[in-house]
Amino acid sequence: MNIRFRCDPALLGLLPPPVPAREALPDWLRTMPANAASDMHGGASIRTVKQCPPFVDAMMHGFVMTLPCDVRVQGGRLSWDWQLPPPDTATHPRAPMSFHAAAQVSGTPFMRRDQLVVKFNSFWTIRLDPGWSLFVTHPVNRDDLPFRLLTGLVDADAFHQVGILFPAVWLDPAFEGTLPRGMPVAHCIPVRRDPLVIETGAFDADEQQRYEATARILLEETGHYRQLSRAARSGDADGGIAAVEPLAPVEAGAQGGGVEEQQPGPS
Repeated sequence: MNIRFRCDPALLGLLPPPVPAREALPDWLRTMPANAASDMHGGASIRTVKQCPPFVDAMMHGFVMTLPCDVRVQGGRLSWDWQLPPPDTATHPRAPMSFHAAAQVSGTPFMRRDQLVVKFNSFWTIRLDPGWSLFVTHPVNRDDLPFRLLTGLVDADAFHQVGILFPAVWLDPAFEGTLPRGMPVAHCIPVRRDPLVIETGAFDADEQQRYEATARILLEETGHYRQLSRAARSGDADGGIAAVEPLAPVEAGAQGGGVEEQQPGPS
């Protein structure tokens, strides 16, 4: 499938483009240990989430929308110094961030005292192929960010005339510092709008045998999940996201594999 990003003509070349999620991984993922001592295992070394393909793959899938300029946070105020030329489109936003009225989240767990609901403005429109929607959520596994994006699903095959706005709850009222240009603010994953068909039932004899065999392999070896998933992806034409300019193709896959000792799971 193709993802088409467009921006105001006056801003082309001045805006940071959307980024394949695999190119926006945080430094802590790159520097964290692959193994760590576990008190639950008597101090034995076990594999960390850095070696868990589902954890890393989720962070690498799709693309991220980023902050277009530095935003300073000090004394509870947001400010920026962004010398942006006037857009050719009169109704186009010029501020990287704005606010939602807190009343918009009344009755939800997001409504808390002294908690702001901010809004990241988007300077790109996003158009997907027919039958596809855009699942938009907080940058995956990024609890280090001082906000939490609200999750939404946008039918971006039909709604693509303006940019998507990304509302977020500001979590850390004591935070002071700079949110840097290029920081991921929204994680976007195209999904098909195919209806779900849910089937339940008990294992047959063959399924039970495969369950037991796979569980033993996961307890005794590493890399089994990665071998199975990569083999399946090699024959899947939709395994990655091919994007038109300005993005390069997004490849599927991650490096590393492993699970915690004595716990069957993906590896």
